[in-house]
Amino acid sequence: MKRKTWLLGILAVAMLLAITVAGCGGKTEAPKSEGTTNQTASGGKFDWKMASGTTINVMLNKHPYADAIIAKLPEFEQKTGIKVNYSVTPEENYFDKVTTALNAKNGNPDVFMTGSYQIWEYATAGYIEPLDPFINDPSKTAADWDVSDFYEGIINGDKWDLKPGHPVGTGNLWAVPLGFETNTLMYNKKAFEKAGIKEPPKTFDELVEVAKKLNGWNGPGSYGIAVRGTRSWATIHPGYMTAFYLNGAKDFVVENGKLVCKLDSPEAIEVTKKFADMIKAAGPKDWTNYTWYQVGTDLGAGKAAMIYDADILGFFQNTGSTAEAGNIAWAPPPKLKDNVPLGANEWIWSIAMNSSSKNKQAAWIFMQYFTSKEHTLWGATEAQVVDPVRKSVWANPKFTERMKNQTGYVDTFQAIINDTSIKFTPQPEFFNTTTEWAATLQKIVTQNAPADQAMKEVTTKINDMVSRIRTE
Repeated sequence: MKRKTWLLGILAVAMLLAITVAGCGGKTEAPKSEGTTNQTASGGKFDWKMASGTTINVMLNKHPYADAIIAKLPEFEQKTGIKVNYSVTPEENYFDKVTTALNAKNGNPDVFMTGSYQIWEYATAGYIEPLDPFINDPSKTAADWDVSDFYEGIINGDKWDLKPGHPVGTGNLWAVPLGFETNTLMYNKKAFEKAGIKEPPKTFDELVEVAKKLNGWNGPGSYGIAVRGTRSWATIHPGYMTAFYLNGAKDFVVENGKLVCKLDSPEAIEVTKKFADMIKAAGPKDWTNYTWYQVGTDLGAGKAAMIYDADILGFFQNTGSTAEAGNIAWAPPPKLKDNVPLGANEWIWSIAMNSSSKNKQAAWIFMQYFTSKEHTLWGATEAQVVDPVRKSVWANPKFTERMKNQTGYVDTFQAIINDTSIKFTPQPEFFNTTTEWAATLQKIVTQNAPADQAMKEVTTKINDMVSRIRTE
């Protein structure tokens, strides 16, 4: 009888506990283990600590933008409770390393630096995570992050709908900009003064004449203008692609559902001939070895009187310990056609999320912290994050004060930013086709191949390379 009473008592207590837990809305949850995604429930409140205790792996290219991230990692870890392991790789090997890591599909790295052009390969292969679901969920994104603060031409450079031939700015956002480069004319003020040149050239024909006039401006070995020249996509995208666009030329169009190369158009042939003639008349003797590094170094050393390249190269040479520091100025890219808006092709350094990451919420917290208004302003005023990608930074007095001694820098930016964007047509064979394009430019410059014939030949070759690409 006592045993029966004791069992009934135990049963009553158990029932009471069950009713109490149910009434309080309690539920039992398994503890998170390594490898979970750390996603918060949609509709909750954003909390910088929501992924505390997580460790993420980040892959960075050796660059001032990466330096700005590394400098602020202790503050990020303290604010979020997220531990960051990172690697830094020189650009010569960086993209090969990233591609290999993404292809492994093991979730490492969680976050990585990328260029926008690489997105056309990575997104097509399913390597990177679309970011719109994170941005549109207030439980995953801080209320003050503000995607509308990014310049439209820059944020759109990281958007694409995965359909070859469709322009950037369509479809999902695949990465978030850290900083970018627009391509402009940079010149040595001292060289212009010596030659009696009153103002920078406004047309491409004027540019060629000024460049020839500046040959030998600073003694033997000095010359008029530096541009890139290696057999690489990187030769095509800065000054040359900007001039290509300003002449009304296009790389591809979609015709009858097919991607069709247009490097043989009259506009493409005309600008290529002019660009090649400029290099032959006033470029460096070993032009085919020139990367961004040689271009920038020659400007800072007083060897090149002008460069037509990424605007940040002038900034680094003007503010460092170079021979010509303080003598460098900026001007908009010279126009070729009056009916084409003044603008430029751009390069964007961004951060993206590995689609195989097992720590996606923590990865997104990292991404939004290092692309926030606060970090971007700090980077632009205290570090070397130029060009900044946010409108609010360009409007900030502290940034404009910092840039006031960079002659023409802000005015040039304001003159071209509304039509600065990616001028290439997105397609997954981008790197192969632009390498062939660069080889053709080399052939025209170094072998005096007729521009019309060379461009028609490469057009046929590229059309064969993209013939299997579907545009729908």
